[in-house]
Amino acid sequence: MTQPEPHAPDPQTAVPAFAGPAAAEPGDRTHHELRTVALGLGYDGVPIVTDLDLEIAVGRITVIVGANASGKSTLLRGLARLLTPQTGVVLLDGTDIATIPGKRVATVLGLLPQQPLAPEGITVGELVGRGRHPHQGWFRGTTAADDAIVADALVRTGTLDLAARRLEELSGGQRQRVWIAMALAQDTDILLLDEPTSFLDVAHQIEVLDLLLELNRTRGTTIVMVLHDLNLAARYADEMLVMRSGGIIAAGPPVDTLTVDVVRSAFGLDALVIPDPVCGSPLVVPIGRFHPAPTAASAILGKANLI
Repeated sequence: MTQPEPHAPDPQTAVPAFAGPAAAEPGDRTHHELRTVALGLGYDGVPIVTDLDLEIAVGRITVIVGANASGKSTLLRGLARLLTPQTGVVLLDGTDIATIPGKRVATVLGLLPQQPLAPEGITVGELVGRGRHPHQGWFRGTTAADDAIVADALVRTGTLDLAARRLEELSGGQRQRVWIAMALAQDTDILLLDEPTSFLDVAHQIEVLDLLLELNRTRGTTIVMVLHDLNLAARYADEMLVMRSGGIIAAGPPVDTLTVDVVRSAFGLDALVIPDPVCGSPLVVPIGRFHPAPTAASAILGKANLI
């Protein structure tokens, strides 16, 4: 194994070596566990996330919500080992993720950051094809299986007809779908996404979230994503993590976590929380200063039970 970075485990408390997906072919559905122990993350010595013990639900969709600067993106970067922990550890299958070679991590865990960067002039097909790089050895080029996975990712995201175009020629929404296609082409068991619906209109937001739901239900992909829209988060999440000031103040199924008190605590917002008429998940209805009468809203909604 290469020299551990950014830090080596204590030999007296070392965790088992990472088993990884050795020799696994793309599409292998081996499931992997991701958790944190006393995790602290921050920038330039300033703590953002503190003392966090977290176990990501395997094969489920976990959505992280919270106000701006609550630590959502920082947590996601820490899980993807893009940030060195100030304290504690991120464990992948029981092994400190910092000690696992990056290419091996990339065959298990994929990340779509909030503002991804790409080389100037790269085409859509080339960018999505880069999702296959972790699965290719030094002397193994692109295979027919790689091409099929890339084509499937393009079709699933509605970007196949854009394959020959340069990324900078596309609209913000088109680019976002291309980045999601690259993440799908990476074909990992764990997929982390930071605001995957950014720049998308409502129809494409639903399309992308439906795609992620399908990926989870048909392949068992563990999905962790940050969303700003509480109602979409509640509709698509199996588990929700509500963050405030670098910690988690509520965790569990949406019906248990997205309550009037939690919304007020996390966002400083007075709201009604009623059943979504489409799927029954919690639906947050802000009250606001100019619509302060929840009794009127309750009457319009047929006196729906508050959650």
